[in-house]
Amino acid sequence: MPEFIIVEKVGDKKNVGLITLNRPKVLNAINVQLMNELLQTLSEFDNDLSIGCIIITGSEKSFSVGGDIKEQNQQVDGFGQAFNQNLMENWEQVAKTRKPIIAAVNGFAIGGGCLLSMLCDIIYAGEKAQFGLPEVKIGTIPAIGGSQRLPRVVGKSLAMEMCLTGDTISAEVAFRSGLVSKVFPPEKLVEEAIKLGEKIAAQSQLIAIMGKEAVNRAYESTLQEGLHFERRMFCATLPTNDCKEGLTAFIENRKPEWKSS
Repeated sequence: MPEFIIVEKVGDKKNVGLITLNRPKVLNAINVQLMNELLQTLSEFDNDLSIGCIIITGSEKSFSVGGDIKEQNQQVDGFGQAFNQNLMENWEQVAKTRKPIIAAVNGFAIGGGCLLSMLCDIIYAGEKAQFGLPEVKIGTIPAIGGSQRLPRVVGKSLAMEMCLTGDTISAEVAFRSGLVSKVFPPEKLVEEAIKLGEKIAAQSQLIAIMGKEAVNRAYESTLQEGLHFERRMFCATLPTNDCKEGLTAFIENRKPEWKSS
């Protein structure tokens, strides 16, 4: 059983996987064990046919204040050791999870906590959430794509300000800048994330995975590359059983019965 996360299947059909970070004494600081437990659970949900969407959340006080600094300080001594260890490279496995992931962020999403939320596909935030990349204050820069993903979402100016000052932004600013898609009262956040998870899980898993790939390609490539990928992906959906079922159900004015094939 995992020690630093709580794992549940939620929703009326138990088709949404809920992962709650659970190191309350250190505001959900992410150590190696927590990340290993998170990645293992994501892999299990990714291969679980009953799960159509995944949610990662923390407490109302803190999503996560980032990497466990004491542990990280003991892990490396200089560039060579950090480079040879591929430090924190495994975090990218979050982004490589095929099924859609929602980050439900209350309280602090600082440093690695902010980066973890950005590795997810959709971010819902509580009204008191704070997002920040304070690495400059401890003499380093964001890792795990922080300096690369943030400008693509919020623009160069705000990303530069956050990375060079270490200042946090509120949930409202995060919403206005496009980092967050919706903001809710803290006590309603997880409930709303589950509703969204159920809505996504009600679709064809196969098509949802393909849709996630298409949007990520837009995020990571040029427009022409993205359009080419989208056209190929669209054509790939047409012969699937789920596309045929979706079209038939629309014509017959009924709910489709997905087979994910």
